[in-house]
Amino acid sequence: MTTIDPRTLNTPPTFAAQWDAAAEAIAAANSILLVTHVNPDGDAIGSLLGLANALWARGKRVDAAVDGGVPPFLQFIPNSDLVNAALIAGGWDVMVSLDSSDESRTGECGIYGRAHSATVINLDHHPTNTGFGDIHLIVPSAVSAAEIVYEWLKRMGDPITPDIAVPLLTGLVTDTMGFRVSSVIPATLQIAQELIEAGASLSKIMARTLNSQEYVVVELWKRALPTVQLDQGVIHAEIRQQFIRELGLNEIPDIGLVSWLVSVNEAFVSAVFKEQPDNKVEISLRSKPGFDVSKVAFSLGGGGHKQASGATVSGTLEDVKARVLPLLYAAVRDGSPVL
Repeated sequence: MTTIDPRTLNTPPTFAAQWDAAAEAIAAANSILLVTHVNPDGDAIGSLLGLANALWARGKRVDAAVDGGVPPFLQFIPNSDLVNAALIAGGWDVMVSLDSSDESRTGECGIYGRAHSATVINLDHHPTNTGFGDIHLIVPSAVSAAEIVYEWLKRMGDPITPDIAVPLLTGLVTDTMGFRVSSVIPATLQIAQELIEAGASLSKIMARTLNSQEYVVVELWKRALPTVQLDQGVIHAEIRQQFIRELGLNEIPDIGLVSWLVSVNEAFVSAVFKEQPDNKVEISLRSKPGFDVSKVAFSLGGGGHKQASGATVSGTLEDVKARVLPLLYAAVRDGSPVL
């Protein structure tokens, strides 16, 4: 697997070849499929629709898909209604997988797409990316997949219209928690400025994503907070299926609890254990700079970044916690605060 860095002024030839191969594949394709990861966040949908809107503007035949469709809080993004919630027919010259560190993260849409596409482009920013696909636009230094899409479109000469700028800025805003994570550098803010100049409203995107919740999320917080515990620098909470049934939900929404918990002064790592109905537990992990939770996630079959990772593990809630918490305690012992 070759990873590339769009911020490098003198791009090595092997890296440039990946950019060129990806651009040539898109230019030659008569049909293109774009897929992102299950339980999509702002960067998943932002990168998906940023690229889709650019390719539709070219007149390309493009299908975009994600299991379950676009979450309600992201349906303000232009053309979100054109994203398919499932794939049951079709074939494509090129499939682009966006913001997914491994094949399983792309869900049923990814399985169908890979089986019915001649070439797969893997566009991602997770250091734990497994290197699947034929062409790799994998940039671990990027703060979001949306940033990579932006760089790729600029390299291909696509104009950044408002319909492209809005989803890409949504990806930047959500994956950086409003430009507050340690991986944000001046180039990140420069891209944001260019997207704002192209027609995206930072204030509206912040209001729709980081500063917007349904009341059911408050009810879920009320049930989850009594489960919070702090031990050995690890703060953790549970979201049980009982809570989901009580609230009449079909699935567990992203309630932002894990990011809030890691802000506790005495904690270095946070975890939220989300009990699934199929004897599995989805784990969301966050850490303060100087502490790496990606290694824990990767060892559990998941992935992500040093400060934000996750995994899904088979077993009961109690068994998974007993297995995972010692790994998190070790991650705290192995790290040190970055002041």
